[in-house]
Amino acid sequence: MPRIASFLAIASLVLLAGCSADTGKAPATQANADAAHASTSAHATLKATSNSHVSGQLAFVAVDDGVHITGQVNGLKPDSTHGFHLHANGNCQAPDASSAGGHFNPADVPHGHPGTKPHHAGDIPNQHADASGVATVDVVVPNVQLGTGSDTDILGRAVIVHAQPDDYTSQPSGAAGPRIACGVITQG
Repeated sequence: MPRIASFLAIASLVLLAGCSADTGKAPATQANADAAHASTSAHATLKATSNSHVSGQLAFVAVDDGVHITGQVNGLKPDSTHGFHLHANGNCQAPDASSAGGHFNPADVPHGHPGTKPHHAGDIPNQHADASGVATVDVVVPNVQLGTGSDTDILGRAVIVHAQPDDYTSQPSGAAGPRIACGVITQG
């Protein structure tokens, strides 16, 4: 009997030591999984500004080379083209969405076409509405991040739809006209 008791005591100590070993990894919990997901996806509900009927839903997903934006913008004029930008402030409170501030521009560079340099981090290609006034958004915005807390993080910022197309040359905003919809980029 003493041998069995000694064996059980030693086995218990070995098991306890193995359980307390620090592997350097956080335990896999639902909270950790949710936190990881929250930093890689977000959404924005676009709401009309004064004198507009534009609305929409956008999804944002972090990808290797930036953030992929998908969704729809409704209530636009049929067959129309619109400036579409990320703005510095996550605030759509003002009736004209001026509370969203200027284009998101952490590098403090001139405005331009997103396919060329220089350009604001928030410069996105114009979006075109179909014959029913719906723009289907499917674009990757390079060199921005989602939920990282870095200077290029767009979480908590605003996305704006403008009344006219961006000319990509006029400074500082491309002469895209009034802001006709605004949404704040939030986790989820």
